[in-house]
Amino acid sequence: MSHYSIAIDGPSGAGKSTLAKALAARLGFLYVDTGAIYRTVGLYVARQGADCGKEDEVLPHLPNIALSLTYGEDGLQHMLLNGEDVTGAIRENQVSRWASQVSAIPGVRAFLLEMQRDLARRHSVIMDGRDIGTVVLPQADLKIFLTASVEQRAIRRCKELEEKGQSVPLETVKAEIAQRDYNDSHRAAAPLRQAEDAVVVDTSQLNLEESLEALYTLVKERLQL
Repeated sequence: MSHYSIAIDGPSGAGKSTLAKALAARLGFLYVDTGAIYRTVGLYVARQGADCGKEDEVLPHLPNIALSLTYGEDGLQHMLLNGEDVTGAIRENQVSRWASQVSAIPGVRAFLLEMQRDLARRHSVIMDGRDIGTVVLPQADLKIFLTASVEQRAIRRCKELEEKGQSVPLETVKAEIAQRDYNDSHRAAAPLRQAEDAVVVDTSQLNLEESLEALYTLVKERLQL
């Protein structure tokens, strides 16, 4: 059977992980949340007391990181860090900043690149992140740039945090998202940008079901599934 690869890129909070996971389940593809991988690296480095934004403090820790991905019956990607399931821990709000910092370091990206490409070689995948279509899977069968307004992304993020018992002011979340957008698009290593052959999907005015249907229709048309 032929393997298909779908790359979904876009800014933080655009719904990439939620939609990519749901779309993969509907298509029977393997879902790979690359953001979770970077969050795991950031969590490990921060736990060591190192500054996630300083290359000389981050790189020495990489040889001590053993990452693996497992999938439950519900399709949820679990991140294992040196044998510990950190799936919940990496979703705490401060981990977003650590992930953004370590992902800007070329050595970290090189460390994780082959892991991601190998998954695409062995499975039909939907992979989401910041540079999947431009760097990780430049030959992907379909590239999607998923976006939404900063306001809508902040509202969604606040709701997500509230459901986890975390209360963060909307303005604080908006500022964090705007700053991360700037950091991700201006970093030297694999900056966030839309691939030239990517299809833009803006979900600002769409709910989850409408967004999923739009993506599913796009995939069926483009890949002739």
